[in-house]
Formats: sequence, structure tokens, C-alpha cells
Amino acid sequence: MPRQNADSAVGVERFFQFSLLGLVTSGFLTVAGSGNLDGITIALTTAGLMLRALLILGFVRLHFSERAVNLATLAYAAFFAADYFLLSREFLGATVHLLFFLAVMKILTATSSRDHLYTAVIACLELLAGAILSASSNFFLFLALFLLFAIAALTTGEVRRSLTVSVVTAQRPSERLSLRLGVLATLITTGILLLTGGLFFILPRTAEAAFAHLVAHHVLLPGFSNQVTLGQIGQIQTSSRPVMHVRIWSATRVGPLKWRGATLTDFDGKRWTSPNRAPTRIEIEHEHVVLAPGVRPPGRRINFHVELDPMENDTLFFAGTPETLDLDARGIYVSDSGTIRLGHPLSQGFRYDAWSLLDAPPETAVPVYPPPVLPLEARQLYLQLPPLDPRIAALAHNFAGTAPTELARARAIEARLRTDYTYTLELPSREPADPLADFLVTRKKGYCEYFASALAVMLRAEGIPARLATGFHNGVYNPVSGLWLVRASDAHSWVEAWIPGRGWSIFDATPPDFNPAGITWLSRISLYLDAADTFWQEWVMAYDLTRQGTLAFRMEQNARSLGNRWFHQFRGLRYRWEHRGDGWPPAWWSLRFTLIALGWLAGITFLGFAIRTLLRRLRMRQRVERVRRGQARGADATLLYHRMLYLLAKRGYQKPPWFTPAEFASSLPRTSLGEAVSEFTDTYNQLRFGGHATAAHTLSTLLDRLERE
Repeated sequence: MPRQNADSAVGVERFFQFSLLGLVTSGFLTVAGSGNLDGITIALTTAGLMLRALLILGFVRLHFSERAVNLATLAYAAFFAADYFLLSREFLGATVHLLFFLAVMKILTATSSRDHLYTAVIACLELLAGAILSASSNFFLFLALFLLFAIAALTTGEVRRSLTVSVVTAQRPSERLSLRLGVLATLITTGILLLTGGLFFILPRTAEAAFAHLVAHHVLLPGFSNQVTLGQIGQIQTSSRPVMHVRIWSATRVGPLKWRGATLTDFDGKRWTSPNRAPTRIEIEHEHVVLAPGVRPPGRRINFHVELDPMENDTLFFAGTPETLDLDARGIYVSDSGTIRLGHPLSQGFRYDAWSLLDAPPETAVPVYPPPVLPLEARQLYLQLPPLDPRIAALAHNFAGTAPTELARARAIEARLRTDYTYTLELPSREPADPLADFLVTRKKGYCEYFASALAVMLRAEGIPARLATGFHNGVYNPVSGLWLVRASDAHSWVEAWIPGRGWSIFDATPPDFNPAGITWLSRISLYLDAADTFWQEWVMAYDLTRQGTLAFRMEQNARSLGNRWFHQFRGLRYRWEHRGDGWPPAWWSLRFTLIALGWLAGITFLGFAIRTLLRRLRMRQRVERVRRGQARGADATLLYHRMLYLLAKRGYQKPPWFTPAEFASSLPRTSLGEAVSEFTDTYNQLRFGGHATAAHTLSTLLDRLERE
């Protein structure tokens, strides 16, 4: 084989091997991106894929004997049983580990076409596992990569196969073949994604992300169960994992909000718990429930929509005191302290709407009439204390000073904690025997629950009923999605104290963080990624007929603002239909949106074909100019002949497909045009089949003559 052909074959082989490696890698990323793959598997698989890349580049030379591969496979067969019964303890997890072991072994040892086929099948199984395990938007990115590498592997595999057959039937590949194959694979992938994306939004799903429920994605947040140990909220705050997204409907600006989850009453010196009293179950009818019937007290109210990420906890979070609640559930459980629970772990995308009365500072809140009264039994519950270090009570009395009222004493203690102590997420170097006394007397810095616990205990020591509240503080507004993003790092705890004549009031002794994270380019990127994930959850994972109608309405509104008459015709159809009798049928929304989407799809397809035709003609002109400069090749003769046929077709002469070039030339009238075509055909045969490069100039001259005829 000539050296140039050999070099081209090496380039094609390397491109094929990298395409196959990319196929396996993208399948691996779909599973790793779901967050359900352990660190050891990720590290070992990544090392195996990197080793394969080094082998392809020639930086490492390594040969695996068939005996070694068989021994490794037998060893892993024994390990699979241990993985199933001792490590993963579930069939799906052990099977995923086995899948990646096979993927790494096959990509490292594949040599034959059958091995390459098995590798592609394993990559497809990886993608399937990722589809089951993943519910986030990064799956779409890895799916696009998988599709790109799949097309690249298929096209390169066909070229690679053609190079192994007879040299007579295989032309020498272009020196830029790898680049052209890469561009071709990218264009095909883009086209497939656009077409399937259109079909995706035309066809609604009714299962609402059934695949996402096959595997549990729940995360336990320990601060929102029936107990919390000092330090647990601080551990949650080290994570930036999204917990919920909130949309607030308010005509005026809403200040910092506290998303209240659970309240805890009993403190043993290290841990807060709630009495194990049975909560009240409230049945929900038609997805709506009134939580505060009767006369509405004065105050400011807001309406908000919450969408929660999956959690093992069943606590619902509210800003202020919820009065009405809309959610898809049969019932809720409400404790005597106002904690609202669902009764089962929260699923992916669980959402609810609420109308709440916001908490106002007791100094400015409108007095409630008749004044609320705390029963004696409840008062004793919220005043109980464990055996305390005597210094804590002394500090409480010192901080309260000579304030005359419960409210004044509570504010005085709150102010001293906020000014004399420091907020930090640092863990103590050792676990103290009395963490609260260590915080107040020795360390004087800690998490938010240290401040809240100290305030609640000191208020009780002063005879003021108090309880600990846990939840989240405000969050960050994402201007891209228009939602408030609440992360685990926003976890917070504060105090609710009973103030005579005003009821339960909020007190927060945690000082502000003097080293907050600033807005950086990484944080901005995270907001864009969060907006993309929100879109994925709303319009992909939970896409149904209702959202299809919403999308159709939005498209209609946008097109109407641009003056699109086509959509106005649909508006007229809707008006005529509504005045026929029964109004707008729900099925018509789906049909209407289907027609709209098909129209857009047809327009995009037509535009693609037009661009393709334009590019083909531009390419033809460029190659013709190259021939005229004397840089012709045998394949260019065909291009010039097609150019001649194009000129003849404009004059009404169409070559039948079954005619040879010579037969077509002889069928033309014996005019100057016919003679020019005959001469052009003879010269074309000399260049195309005879290899006479000098005939290119004659063809160019004859082509100019035909253009002037």
C-alpha cells in the first residue's frame, strides 16, 4: 500500500478508536452525572478510560493476554457476589459496577470487529442505566455527546471497513478526512437533536417521569426530623445542593424570608426533640385545604409556589403562617406547634402553592383581639430545662438586665448574642461535655443552632416560653429562571418565643456572616445551570398535556406580538369554535399545538435544505475555479460534467438517467451547442477515465463556451 494511503488508514483507525472511547465515556458520564455512582467506581473507571486514551495516542504500550483477561473476569464474578451481599446490598448497584468493569475491560482489550460491537453494546447499556438513574438536565448534554460519538463511530467504521477491501475500489482518503468526519458527525447529531426535540414537545407524556421513580434519589436532611443535635444544621450548611425552588407572587418587594419547617421543644443539653404526640390529620379535597378558617387577622400576605427536591424528610416549608394550601395529596399532618408534614418522603418535583400571613416584629405587629392565651400545660412544656451550668442562667440574667417586659428582655438577650459572639462553620477541635456552656463561656463562636439554642435556653431561664424552629433563610434570586433558589447551605435555625398579648414571635440571635460568598463568575454559571435544570424538570421530566397547552399559548403570544398571521388564523378558529356551543375542547389544544410545531418544523427543514443547496452551489463554483487555475483531479471531471448538465437543463435539454454521456451528446441537435457538448464529452472521458490532467483546461474553456451559448 502507498505510504499516503497507509498514513490515511492510521488516521482513520485512530479516529475510530477515539470515537469508540468517547462512546463509552459519554455513557459513563450519564451514570456518574446522576450522583448515584460511588467515588471508587468513578475513580477506577476514569483511570481505565484515560489509560485507553494513552494507548491510542501511543504514549503507553501495553498488551493484555487472553489468559489475564479471563482470570480478571473470573475474579470479578466472585467479587460480584460480595458486592451484592456486602457492599452495594442491592442488585441494581452491583449490576452497575459489573457494567463498568466490563466496559473498561472491553475498551482496553478490543481488537476485532466483534469486540468493537460488544463495546458499543456496553456503551448503550451505560446510557440506559443513566436514563434510569438520572433526573437532571446534564443527562441531555451527555446524551448529545453519546449521539455524536455514536455517529462518528458508525461513519468511521464504514470508512475503516472500506479500507480493508480491494485497493481498486477504495480511493485514497482525503488528508483532512478526520476533520470532515468530525464536522459531518456534528451536523448529523445537531439535526437529529432538533428533529427529535420537535417531536418531543409534540408528543406529551402522562407518566410524569416514571423512570425517575425507579431509583430513590432522596437525601436526608437531619435538621428537619423530630430531633436535631447541636452541629447538624452546620453540617448541612456546608453543602450547596439545591433543596427547593420558590416563585413568589407579590406586587411589592418582599424582604428576607424564613422558610419554617419544624419546631422542637425538648432540650437535654445536646439535642432538641419534639414530644411524640400524634399530629392531626387533615383530609384534602380537590387539592385544596384551608388551614386557618374563620376571621382573617390583619397583616401582610403573600402567595408562593414551592417545588421541592426529593428528600427523606416529609416536612413542608412555609414563609409565615400558611392559611390555605394547594397540593396533590390525600392528606397532611399538622402538629400542635404548626409543623406540617406530608406523611411520606418527598418525591422528585413535589410542588405546592400556599397563601401565608407574614410574620411581623412584635413591636410593630397589629394587636390581635382577643389576645392569644398560652395554656398552662403548654407553658410548662416550653419552659422546661435540663440541668444547666449555673453560668448560663447568670449570663441570661446579665444579658436581660433590668428590662421591664418579656419582649424587652428577649430583645436584650438577642442583641447581646448577636454582638458579643461570632458566627462560624468551623467544627470544635473536640466534642465538649456541655456544648452550650462551651459555646457561651469558652468558644464564643458557632453555628446558627448554637445561637438559637442559647437564646431559647436563656429565655426559658428568664421565664419566657420558647422553642427552636428549623428551616431555611431566604435563598438567592435567580434572574434567569425567575425563581428563588434555596440550597442546603441556606439551612437555618431560630427561636419562637411567646410574648404576652402578641403570641409566638420570631427572634434570631445569629449574627450576620462577615465573610459571605461574593457574586463570582462561578456563581453566575451555577445560576444558569440551575435555570437549565429547572427547565429540564418542568418541561421534560414532568411534561404533560397541561404544559403542552401552556407552551402552545406562549408560542402563540410570542408569534402574535411579532405579527404572525398564521397564529391569528388559529385565533379565529378558536372564536368560531367557542361560539358553536361547548367552548374550547381540551383535545383541540393538543391538535393545535401539533399543527403549530409541525409548521415550525417544516419551516426549519425548508431553511436547512435551502442552505444546503446554496452551500453545494458555492462549493461547485469554488471547485470550477480551481480547475480553471490548472489544479484539477480526476474527480473534478464529474463536477464539471454536472455543471454542464445544469447549463443544458436551463436551456431545456435534460439528460435521461439511462443515457451514457456519449449517447446523450449524440442525441442533441447538430448545432453549435450540440457540437460543443460532444467535444466536452470527449474531453471529459479523457480526464475522468484516461487521467489526462491537461484536458482540464480544455474542459474549462468549453464550459465557458457553453455558458455563452
